[in-house]
Amino acid sequence: MNERFGANRIALARWLDEYGMLAVLGAVVIGLSVATVRPHETSGREAGIRLGESLSRKASSGGFAVIAASSQLEKQFVEGFRDACARSGCTAAGIAGDPADARKLLESIAALPESPEAIACSKTAADWIVIRDRASLFPSLAAVPLVIPGEGSWPAFLTRDNLLNIGNQIAVISFLAIGMTIVVATGGIDLSVGSLVALSGVLAADFIQAHGGAEATTAVMVAGASLGIAAATISGMASGIVVTALGVPPFLATLATMLVVRGTALEWTGGESIAALPGSFVWLGRGTMGPIPVAMALMAGLYALFHFIMTRSVAGRHWLAIGGNTMVSRLAGIPVGRMVTMAYGVSGFLAGLGGIVLASQLRNASPTYGDGYELTVIAAVVVGGASLSGGRAGMLGTLTGAFLIATIQNGMNLLGVSPFVQKIVLGSVILGAVVIDRWRQALMARINH
Repeated sequence: MNERFGANRIALARWLDEYGMLAVLGAVVIGLSVATVRPHETSGREAGIRLGESLSRKASSGGFAVIAASSQLEKQFVEGFRDACARSGCTAAGIAGDPADARKLLESIAALPESPEAIACSKTAADWIVIRDRASLFPSLAAVPLVIPGEGSWPAFLTRDNLLNIGNQIAVISFLAIGMTIVVATGGIDLSVGSLVALSGVLAADFIQAHGGAEATTAVMVAGASLGIAAATISGMASGIVVTALGVPPFLATLATMLVVRGTALEWTGGESIAALPGSFVWLGRGTMGPIPVAMALMAGLYALFHFIMTRSVAGRHWLAIGGNTMVSRLAGIPVGRMVTMAYGVSGFLAGLGGIVLASQLRNASPTYGDGYELTVIAAVVVGGASLSGGRAGMLGTLTGAFLIATIQNGMNLLGVSPFVQKIVLGSVILGAVVIDRWRQALMARINH
């Protein structure tokens, strides 16, 4: 019995080690989905199809009229209704316009020898006076029932717009979290990533403004983005050199870089934002590739690439080995200084890319962008299971941690939780993740020994 209990504990510990945070993310998603169920008006093409199919099944031989407002969504409602009726062999006269158009349609229908079996309306059109007073305006239509789409219930958290909003909000943080994961794997920390976001965006926007502004060509935008990313990469590598060559603790080295870079961005712009950017510049931050936002596709590609690097490449193994034991890594022939400098350079590169994406999303750049991002990024890495002492870090864990934090923040916004309470909750989540990680490490140490 004791052996079986011990085996179960080992299995549980290993399962939590691999999938614990993913399970927490799943539980949070389920909880928020239940908590944010809201009634909503069905609209658009699908609503029209469902209503048309429902009425057609009950129809005898007559036709229908369908009336909606002129917005794109309501036009799709009319089209869906008419398509559903056509498939069922029923006729449907319909318009998507204004009350005057509705009056003309009702006048023509009232003049027919046979009245329609029902008048289908969107909820907006049903409030028009010509629809509400149709019995007095068109006596022959007084007995014709008015049907509108019913309300449904669906979690506000799981709407397409909200999920895309989470993905777009987390894209920049996720870029930074990849670099932070690598730095943490070596036993370091990078407090400069938020400032590098600002520097990259400011340099790129200033270059674009100076070479065409709102009329700048694609080549100019690429050159500006490359300049911003290069500056961030060099700054990151400079932090790595200070850490490795001068022996300055990573916390202090990157704190100094954070202040220098933020000050440089503020001085460069005089503390002002740069907004004269081309409309096409927003493609990277707001554009789509089919149904998928470009920023999210880039995020997925980067995580796949760096997951491969961390798990299958020599560089990934070296970074983890350095974080596990620097002295042993030196004795094993690993070029510790070069690898650590590379880690900070990668972090700077990804922070620079994040700055370009953020400037693209907002179509402007400001020296204050990225302020406080370093704390959120570190939280995502820690919640994802990385050890701040080094030697343990993974891209899948970091991605899970980033989505967990973004999901909790988004859910609290939907539930109307105070911003001050949100900080308390987020701090509690981070503390809980650290405590669980310590417990996990102690349990795995007992299992392995």
